[in-house]
Amino acid sequence: MIRLDKIGKQNGHQIVFVEASAALQRGEKAGLVGPNGAGKTTLFRMIVGQEQPDEGQVAAERGITIGYFSQDVGEMAGRSVVAEVIDGAGPVSAVAAELRELEAALADPERMDELDALVARYGDVQARFEELGGYALEGRAQEVLAGLGFSQEMMDGDVGRLSGGWKMRVALARILLMRPDVMLLDEPSNHLDLESLIWLESFLKGYDGALLMTSHDREFMNRIVGKIVEIDGGSLTTYAGDYAFYEAQRALADSQAQSQFERQQAMLAKEIKFIERFKARASHAAQVQSRVKKLDKIERVEPPRRRQTVAFDFPAAPRSGEEVATLKGVHKRYGSRTIYEGLDFAIRRRERWCVMGVNGAGKSTLLKLVTGFAEPDTGTVTVGGTVKLGYFAQHAMDLLDGEQTVFETLEGAFPQAGQGSLRALAGCFGFSGDDVEKRCRVLSGGEKARLVMARMLYDPPNFLVLDEPTNHLDMDTKGMLIAALSRYEGTMLFVSHDRHFLAGLSNRLLELTPEGVHQYGGGYTEYVARTGQEAPGLRS
Repeated sequence: MIRLDKIGKQNGHQIVFVEASAALQRGEKAGLVGPNGAGKTTLFRMIVGQEQPDEGQVAAERGITIGYFSQDVGEMAGRSVVAEVIDGAGPVSAVAAELRELEAALADPERMDELDALVARYGDVQARFEELGGYALEGRAQEVLAGLGFSQEMMDGDVGRLSGGWKMRVALARILLMRPDVMLLDEPSNHLDLESLIWLESFLKGYDGALLMTSHDREFMNRIVGKIVEIDGGSLTTYAGDYAFYEAQRALADSQAQSQFERQQAMLAKEIKFIERFKARASHAAQVQSRVKKLDKIERVEPPRRRQTVAFDFPAAPRSGEEVATLKGVHKRYGSRTIYEGLDFAIRRRERWCVMGVNGAGKSTLLKLVTGFAEPDTGTVTVGGTVKLGYFAQHAMDLLDGEQTVFETLEGAFPQAGQGSLRALAGCFGFSGDDVEKRCRVLSGGEKARLVMARMLYDPPNFLVLDEPTNHLDMDTKGMLIAALSRYEGTMLFVSHDRHFLAGLSNRLLELTPEGVHQYGGGYTEYVARTGQEAPGLRS
């Protein structure tokens, strides 16, 4: 359906693609992977015609529809969420718009002289609308929006009042409702909670069109795609399999390439040593010349490209007492809505609690109560006297000084630390070279999250409270964080929608449901095995 044939592309001084080729066939579901800045978004934009390749061609089958979801959702305001989603539903949305205009015209007393023509046109448009399934459109739109976590009240409300994250969901819903022949989804799993993520997984599995998507969620990618297209060093390489298969194949290819490179380097060193040793001897002149010619003809094996890998080890945190945090008889309301009623909950040393529940269940509220950012209406929240608490929340990224650089932010937090130590810390969290001189105001969401985390973990607390710590993080940084936290000897309380993170780190689970609060003595993996569900209220 879509073919990229020997494309070349340069953005400024950066060469993005060099004679790169790949194809997406009808019904295929493929993942697009590559390091940040490799050209994933550029490739999407070339497929939809927003950019052109400098060389080669991007060909799409004639007559196909392409839906493109990007992180840049544009302006939305002035109509309901449902109307905004329906407006993106392809040809039927244009017919629906004309139908609304005709209804307004028929109700306009000043256009009574056009009544016969309007009625005739209305009949034609109405028939076309019905033919395109228009009368089922609103129901389908509401079904998609409900799957993505919208309440009926939100669906009926003005889309302009939504936060950026909810507008992202609206933009995604527009593409899903459209059901084009080809979907291009750039990070669709961002801004989704676990329930919405699982619903989207199911939707995309049942979608019969072609799909090309990026995602920083390993589990999400593994469950949907059967093919990986990798961008690396300007080339496109296709792997038949899911993300886990790609990782294994990539590691094997790198290992083989490294071995081949080392064997050739050993052979070259041996030949060069012989040439250097005997080049001055007339008796060996013929042999020397023969070996020089042989070396000139050898095609050099390139070493595998080194991926930038990050690793972080926690310095030892001070040991806390056994009782880390205790909530007794806690009541909490927001307006007329009761969040907690008589909650009793205790966290002991080295426990790793993940908190699960649908939107509005009180996950973030619990973390705020424990950290002191919210007060209970009645009841008590007690944190142990020897507890050193670290709290990561999304609002922490907004508190960074926009005029300070990455390095100045770390230096201000740890004035006694050496420059080398702080640069090493920055490197662990993806800020290498000149990146440490970036001002905080120009950082992306992911870069801000990494900086806040680096600042928090350098002098580690013995009690970590984390609210969606993996939002905006790429797979490599997530992997580093999971590896580091698995070696962390303190206590954790966290909320996350990333199943890889949940399964890798939790050893206790707190489930918030309308029927009450349930505590489980094992982690997320045991919870799924015991309940048969991956999230509260959803059957796996």
